[in-house]
Amino acid sequence: MSRLEHDLLGDREVPDDAYYGIHTLRATENFPITGIPISLHPDLVSALAAVKQAAARANEDLGLLPHTESDAITLACREIRDGALHDQFVVDVIQGGAGTSTNMNANEVIANRALEHLGHPRGAYEHLHPLEHVNLSQSTNDVYPTAVKIGLQTAIGRLRASMNELAVAFTHKADEFGDVLKIGRTQLQDAVPMTLGQEVGAFALMLDEDSQRLGEAALLIAEINLGGTAIGTGLNAHPEYAKRVRDHLAVITDLDLITASNLVEATQDVGAFMQLSGVLKRTAVKLSKVCNDLRLLSSGPRAGFGEITLPPVQAGSSIMPGKVNPVIPEVVNQIAFRVIGNDLTVTMAAEGGQLQLNAFEPVIAHSLFETIELLTRGCDVLRERCVVGIGANVEHLRKTVDASIGVVTALNPHIGYSAATAIAAEALATGRTVSALVLDRGLLTLEQLDSILQPENLTHSICR
Repeated sequence: MSRLEHDLLGDREVPDDAYYGIHTLRATENFPITGIPISLHPDLVSALAAVKQAAARANEDLGLLPHTESDAITLACREIRDGALHDQFVVDVIQGGAGTSTNMNANEVIANRALEHLGHPRGAYEHLHPLEHVNLSQSTNDVYPTAVKIGLQTAIGRLRASMNELAVAFTHKADEFGDVLKIGRTQLQDAVPMTLGQEVGAFALMLDEDSQRLGEAALLIAEINLGGTAIGTGLNAHPEYAKRVRDHLAVITDLDLITASNLVEATQDVGAFMQLSGVLKRTAVKLSKVCNDLRLLSSGPRAGFGEITLPPVQAGSSIMPGKVNPVIPEVVNQIAFRVIGNDLTVTMAAEGGQLQLNAFEPVIAHSLFETIELLTRGCDVLRERCVVGIGANVEHLRKTVDASIGVVTALNPHIGYSAATAIAAEALATGRTVSALVLDRGLLTLEQLDSILQPENLTHSICR
């Protein structure tokens, strides 16, 4: 069964059970690119519905849309925001036209569901039209970027929550390992003593700082160009429309939205997306560095660092019995690689904009939504399947401290740099401990040495 729909190119048969229409149908034929529909990004679909709902209410306020049609559109939008009909958002995430196909898809699905609420069949556009009514006072060029920004706000909130939970997990481990002494390293060479708690606690602080930076980036995408229509001049929109639609949208989304002071500039500028992408890349790079450290510190178990143990989650080899690999940190590393690539995509897409519009916002949107989703899942998996189960090889760590030449640095203020250097060289050449050599040379008494090398004395300056 099908219904006949018409556009400027002619007539097409649309499946009768479809809520989308002819414009969406053509887009699915024109853009068989990734095989990934925009429904993969439910935050974007819900945000599109929020924009259309706000537009309907603003147009009703201004006497441009009858109450009955406004109510039907609003009801359809609420259903979509609640998760209904997402499977009808079928256009590919990568598409030409600056998001026009996505906007058309939303207009048609909302219109056909609203027609059902009015008691009419799908496709009976003489009663409620996707463009004349659902898209009234709008253009893709203000609807699409506004919806992307709203959807990203929701996604960022989830990512920050996951980052904060991961930071808490690292903090718990820092507390657990607070008195576990070890040798710190610079350039992979022995440095000075620290505690494992201090090492792990730094991971938690890093996540907290990046979560704050994401919050700052989110503030930049609170500025919208809704009401600017095609190029920011507001053509075909009521003079009061921009303010009214912003007010309705702020209530619907519970977001503190700001209408850009210059809609022409805002319609062509994607700088806020670039800023967000850069912060997401920063987060990914630092998270990957943490995973590098976890893999290195757990290497072995007998022929590597072997300082910590990661929870075994699966067999590591099809040929080597008993081998267990750090697969959770490894997958987070790969997420970081993808995020870095997405940031480059966003950069090139932003650079490719021309004149009054950037035509490449679809790939910007897809890259950002994918990045945030990957990072969110990565943080959750790292916390649940790795961090909470990290163990410390306490005795091994203590032995490395006792055997390390790095502790000689703590003796500099007491025996002088030259004497400390000589001690370090002899310890390296003979394999004897720093403590034994200091006692042999009578540079310090045993009581003095024990006091200087107390864990709290070795690490207190870092803890302050």
